[in-house]
Amino acid sequence: MGCDARSVAAAVVAAAGVVGEHRDELVRLDQAIGDADHGENLRRGFGFVVSALAESTPDTPGGVLKLVASVLISKVGGAAGPLFGTAFLRAAGAVGAVEELTPELVSAALGAALGGVVARGKAAVGDKTMVDALAPAASARGADIAALLAAAAAAADVGASSTVPLVARKGRASYLGERAIGHMDPGARSVALLLRSFANSAAGSGVGL
Repeated sequence: MGCDARSVAAAVVAAAGVVGEHRDELVRLDQAIGDADHGENLRRGFGFVVSALAESTPDTPGGVLKLVASVLISKVGGAAGPLFGTAFLRAAGAVGAVEELTPELVSAALGAALGGVVARGKAAVGDKTMVDALAPAASARGADIAALLAAAAAAADVGASSTVPLVARKGRASYLGERAIGHMDPGARSVALLLRSFANSAAGSGVGL
């Protein structure tokens, strides 16, 4: 089965469900080191994405990613909207107008998403942000899309866990100093959740391009 616009849209809808399921967890993580709005903002944002896709699904994977980006940027408050929106927008640019994704394009999309987030947030690995999950994910490789996304999700899980002992150097959490130690960054956790969902969708669809 190919990884076309319809399958990418379905994967995004599934990911929205995962965000909703983990909304309370993300709220708790953000309560500890942020302003407690990350989980709800992301849930609402992906809810708007699902509504937009239900109205009209773009014809290409890149078009789907661009729609996700525009909705998140316009509808999600706080830092999550601009950062996640930029990630999806850069990913859309990386895949271009092709009708089906390849492992090489998915890898390029992850790298472009990372570049966008770094440029927007001025964060690096070790700053206790979503970059700690996205950077190792972008370096993952796989023989096909399902294997690539599974490797990316596993790397993101490790990256998110690596934020627990860190002192935050960016965002609201940076004001806490050493009090942020012992808490996972909610943005990194969100990246891991999204990539795990995308990996599960690819595996369930039998994507082996």
